[in-house]
Amino acid sequence: MANIAERQKLILERLRQQGFVKVSDLSRELNASEVTIRKDLKFFEEKKLLQRSHGSASALTSIISDRHIDVKEKMQTEEKIRIAKAANKLLEPNDKIIIASGTTLLAFASAIDIHAQITVITSSVRVSLTLCYNPYIEIVQLGGIIRKNSVSVIGHYAENMLETLSCNKLFIGVDGIDPDYGLTTSDMNEAHINRQMIAAAQKIIVLTDSSKFDKRGFCKICSLDNIHHIITDTNAPAHIIKVIRERNIEVTLV
Repeated sequence: MANIAERQKLILERLRQQGFVKVSDLSRELNASEVTIRKDLKFFEEKKLLQRSHGSASALTSIISDRHIDVKEKMQTEEKIRIAKAANKLLEPNDKIIIASGTTLLAFASAIDIHAQITVITSSVRVSLTLCYNPYIEIVQLGGIIRKNSVSVIGHYAENMLETLSCNKLFIGVDGIDPDYGLTTSDMNEAHINRQMIAAAQKIIVLTDSSKFDKRGFCKICSLDNIHHIITDTNAPAHIIKVIRERNIEVTLV
């Protein structure tokens, strides 16, 4: 086993190379107990060199900054299309659903091809514009202040509307999923309206590509215990998917 200085130097090197490290992997590589590795990670966290989560640690760069929807739309496009097609299969006649804002949700709206009446409530102006020519879909556009980065509605007018509605499904995107901390987004107002959406829906379905796992946005939306189903791509970290499934949350990998 390497001495403390060598061990900690290698841990930081792996973190720099990979962006995140697993306790079990470091334990095997360094021939050290997982208890020892966890102590090292705790030491680095106290020095603000990393962020710990369930069985792993991430570089502090995993705290996500807000980006415009036009930028995010060009990222993980193939994964978002696969996720959108899988989400489309969950739709049923007479569904009353909420679609939150985000580029994965916009891909979902583009993929909807149900030939039966459904109602869509959305905060996203672009989702409404995408669906407005579909004769089977009744659209309820939430009103309020437009947040330009997401081209979606925020504020108390939209939240008051949600308080009067009850829907059977919510399709929501996130900026980060951390097994311990939960779902996060990069904007406070977005997080608040997302919580109102969760309160208005019976089943919470998260649509997110694998790059969002083990990351945190600025604002917490909810804990994992509030959600029922995650649809993501096959590059999602296996150890995190295992933890999520152990919490009786359905995970679909596409």
